[in-house]
Amino acid sequence: MPKHTLKRHRTLIAAVSSGALAVTALAVAGTAGAAPATATAHTATTSHPAWRQLCGAPSTTVASCDVLQVTNPVEHVSAFGVSPHATPSGYGSGDLQSAYGLPANGGSGQTIAVIDAYDDPDAASNLATYRKQYGLPACTASNGCFKEVNSSGKSSPLPSKASANQGAEDSLDLDLVSAVAPDAKILFVEASKGGVSDMGAAVNEAVELGAKFVSNSYIWKESSSDPTYDKDYYDHPGVAVVAGSGDWDYSWGVGYPSSSPYVVSVGGTSLVKSSNTRGWNETVWNTKSGEGTGSGCSAYEPKPSWQKDTGCSKRMTADVAAVADPGHGVAVYDSYQEKGWGVYGGTSAATPVIAGVYADAGTPASGSNPASFPYADPGALNDVTSGDNGSCSPAYFCTAEKGYDGPTGLGTPNGTAAFHD
Repeated sequence: MPKHTLKRHRTLIAAVSSGALAVTALAVAGTAGAAPATATAHTATTSHPAWRQLCGAPSTTVASCDVLQVTNPVEHVSAFGVSPHATPSGYGSGDLQSAYGLPANGGSGQTIAVIDAYDDPDAASNLATYRKQYGLPACTASNGCFKEVNSSGKSSPLPSKASANQGAEDSLDLDLVSAVAPDAKILFVEASKGGVSDMGAAVNEAVELGAKFVSNSYIWKESSSDPTYDKDYYDHPGVAVVAGSGDWDYSWGVGYPSSSPYVVSVGGTSLVKSSNTRGWNETVWNTKSGEGTGSGCSAYEPKPSWQKDTGCSKRMTADVAAVADPGHGVAVYDSYQEKGWGVYGGTSAATPVIAGVYADAGTPASGSNPASFPYADPGALNDVTSGDNGSCSPAYFCTAEKGYDGPTGLGTPNGTAAFHD
């Protein structure tokens, strides 16, 4: 996804000041084998760590990443490199596979594309460290598993270097695709700039190169131009194009490309270990006002035929959801910005998780719209029925309820049955 200087067909800001920052990150106190502590404050205490956001909230002229980073986890082992005798803070690959009922060898024979802006020179080495830490198969250029290209599909020249914050986003995307679909190949497409045409060209190139699953962890506030962008960049029958709904709760509004009817819109949950049969529990991710998963009714995009809610005459977001609360966040390895292991959240975490689940489910049928798949089998999802991301009317726009709701869509993965046609 693009860094905080991301552009969308218009000129975007070149830097994010502290006053413009609208989201923050929370911390995880547990390891992959223990339930994390709940963080509720922005400043560190003896039991709650501090956090920060990496990007500011988008507007119609400013796009953003959807990632939040813990600044001082309560427990932070193996600060740099692989640690064979300790588990990094945050949920690892085994946790995510357990929580969502996924195979340990998912994604075989598939290629997942990750779209970002600018070049992350540490992407391949960081990915190798993450995968080795969790015992995942090596995924490198030499064994044909990992390929890094520009938006023309060439390995050289790559774009100019990303910001430090963008490098952290890159690692989050690549690590979580690996965690959920360990046997899939990864195509990392780096756009030369962050404009909508640049990012859209990268999506088109990913599909041209054969990816059937495309993860997009970036967002713009929706505009009347979006239906045109749909046709130019995001309408790819037979390809699961996935994007997050944003990190600024219901009050912020609807974001693009998550609002496209050709894109799988991904909301965020708070995922916590539980003594129930599943072993996990999920609620709507909502830390505080202005900080939580996005949702809502689009003002511009038409309602797809497979979306049956009656309170919104146009496209509703989200369709499905996954882990996003940094207070119960995921482990990520990043040497470009974080200088080691860190804990992250945001719908930039949920997005590659869902892209990976689609890859686990297998190649979509030619001509299909994978965003519609969960609606054909909602019973195959974990229905999230608790929590909200704001105040709204109708209530389901921002409040979890049985069946469909805006913040979590139809629910979270419970195996792969809801993610194939």
